[in-house]
Amino acid sequence: MPRAVSDGGESIDTDVASRTSSHRRVDSVHQHGHGYNVGVPPKKSLFAEFSDAVKETFFADDPLRQYKDLPRSKKIWLGLEQVFPVLGWGRNYSLGKFKGDLIAGLTIASLCIPQDIGYSKLANLPPQVGLYSSFVPPLIYAAMGSSRDIAIGPVAVVSLLLGTLLQNEIDPNTHPLEYSRLAFTATFFAGVTQAALGFFRLGFIIEFLSHAAIVGFMAGAAITIALQQLKGFLGIAHFTKKSDIVSVMKSVWGNVHHGWNWQTILIGASFLAFLLVAKYIGKKNKKLFWVSAIAPLISVIISTFFVYITRADKHGVAIVKNIKKGINPPSASLIYFSGPYLATGFRVGAVAGMIGLTEAIAIGRTFAALKGYQIDGNKEMVALGTMNIVGSMTSCYVATGSFSRSAVNYMAGCKTAVSNVVMATVVMLTLLLITPLFKYTPNAILSSIIISAVLGLIDYESAYLIWKVDKLDFLACLGAFIGVIFSSVEYGLLVAVAISLAKILLQVTRPRTALLGNLPRTTIYRNVEQYPDATKVPGVLIVRVDSAIYFTNSNYIKERILRWLRDEEEQQQDQKLSKIEFLIVELSPVIDIDTSGIHALEELLKALQKRKIQLVLANPGPVVIQKLRSAKFTDLIGEDKIFLTVSDAVKKFAPKVVDNV
Repeated sequence: MPRAVSDGGESIDTDVASRTSSHRRVDSVHQHGHGYNVGVPPKKSLFAEFSDAVKETFFADDPLRQYKDLPRSKKIWLGLEQVFPVLGWGRNYSLGKFKGDLIAGLTIASLCIPQDIGYSKLANLPPQVGLYSSFVPPLIYAAMGSSRDIAIGPVAVVSLLLGTLLQNEIDPNTHPLEYSRLAFTATFFAGVTQAALGFFRLGFIIEFLSHAAIVGFMAGAAITIALQQLKGFLGIAHFTKKSDIVSVMKSVWGNVHHGWNWQTILIGASFLAFLLVAKYIGKKNKKLFWVSAIAPLISVIISTFFVYITRADKHGVAIVKNIKKGINPPSASLIYFSGPYLATGFRVGAVAGMIGLTEAIAIGRTFAALKGYQIDGNKEMVALGTMNIVGSMTSCYVATGSFSRSAVNYMAGCKTAVSNVVMATVVMLTLLLITPLFKYTPNAILSSIIISAVLGLIDYESAYLIWKVDKLDFLACLGAFIGVIFSSVEYGLLVAVAISLAKILLQVTRPRTALLGNLPRTTIYRNVEQYPDATKVPGVLIVRVDSAIYFTNSNYIKERILRWLRDEEEQQQDQKLSKIEFLIVELSPVIDIDTSGIHALEELLKALQKRKIQLVLANPGPVVIQKLRSAKFTDLIGEDKIFLTVSDAVKKFAPKVVDNV
């Protein structure tokens, strides 16, 4: 039997033969000449079709397979392990693993403490709230999360998002309590959004944010965050509340003569240089990762000591002042469950929750791939959501996976999520014992730490690769970037989603079609653009449709096939070649068809009949052939016009071409 090979390299004959052999229908599988007829799978009931669709959409990983044939006690324990993975890996925990987790936990704690104080300022919240958010949420995640490498805590992008969106509703300076309440409300709804997406297995929704859009969004957010830090870096007292680049630069240059403080600039610039050098050393030599990890804490200690002994705060150097001592106070009573701020809290929380999810799952998958294990996306969402719901009730704001901390955690040799517990313990001791020591920490050093941290979010190498590979993807990347830096984080996100969806719609409504030709001395038919040696079959036009045929594209596909036919006929008239008598449509890439698609095929058949051209179909898949039969289209076209391969169709209608192979 001749073999026809698809563009992906798989054997179509083998694929279809195996597919048909699994469905033992007498009327659908029998030898015909040298090949097989197209198989039709058994017709499913409406309930079976619906349940299969639901299973494939929401339960593609078949989560219940491991519960089969188990006694009830084991099923209950396995169910608890699904919710609390710590019950599984905790049984095999050892002292050797703890050593790795202890070192990693201490290392990321040294990085997170100064970052948390800075990020809370970015969110316009008191500095202790940032530390609170690295105490409770990591403990919850350690019990419920499935990633061994993620380090949990506040992150720059989500902090900026909260800071910019919430201050539009409440001024954090004049109404600090109401602002904090709104932040806790947003955190609660961020957690609810995340947990709901995981519980209802709707994680595929976050896939609508394409990789290209995330690259652009993160780069734009990084630049916006860095620009926001110019307030603390330059010592400007009166700074714009807007985050777009134009407003920020106006505010910076408007204060150049009377608002900048040279002592602040000296502190900020010298320590920023130190941090960047430490980061460079850590990047160049992986064994020295700890240099860049502890550099922020060293910077805080040295700069705080320097300000204290020189009393630079008396000369205009802004300092952190008091950080409230003690661990997280309860805040469940502060969440707005009614009133005018409920809707705002929900809207901001949902956006922040989605961004947090996207970042955390991307980080989790990256490090899981490096270590050769898998994470469960839906389980991660439930874990992240639960920790933010609990966090909102314990004076925390939105926490998620931090890329910089997770990278340090990974390089420090973490073995399990216990590294998060170690980090949280160090943060707790900091809150209980040493927060007064941060009183003289200059704001400039926090700005320097944030600037050095967010520079890593600008991934120009990925942006260049996106440009080389896919110009439409790059448009999504650029749109998100421009939207963030020239408008706001919210609009940048909307632009990113809009362009990503527009790309999907473009691909769905304007799918690719290809003209196929025969590769010399073979029975293989390939795209003539990709294989210039492929020759067209005299009297036969072969077109392949590279997409499912739905109402969104059915008319376009019909018109495009007729355009291929018109172009080919014009060419043949010029070259005085034989008239086209057969149009073969290769359907192997067509995974589905709806009633609009079938109607388009009927119209195509009528248009061809007027031109006295016969329509032939090659290799329709199981769903397609079943629907064509149900719609009686197979009776309309004739069973003898449906073939397993293009080769079989050509053999029937242009036997001289096959004889010459």
